[in-house]
Amino acid sequence: MSFQGYLKTIKEKTGKGPADFRQLAEEKGFTKNGDLLAKAGDVTNWLKADFELGHGHAMAIYALLKGIKNEDSE
Repeated sequence: MSFQGYLKTIKEKTGKGPADFRQLAEEKGFTKNGDLLAKAGDVTNWLKADFELGHGHAMAIYALLKGIKNEDSE
């Protein structure tokens, strides 16, 4: 699945897009001023618990928060 495919599926399942997850991560203290402070496991556990995302989808959001990927990434 492409990164865009992950984002599309996440949006369909949760109703939230990249900007929403960035804001939520900031509110949870996982990021500060856009910089990721949390470990991958902490982020994925949060996304799995609160949004029922699978591991791959949770890692896509982690990659987004870490800056490895962005909304335009394939």
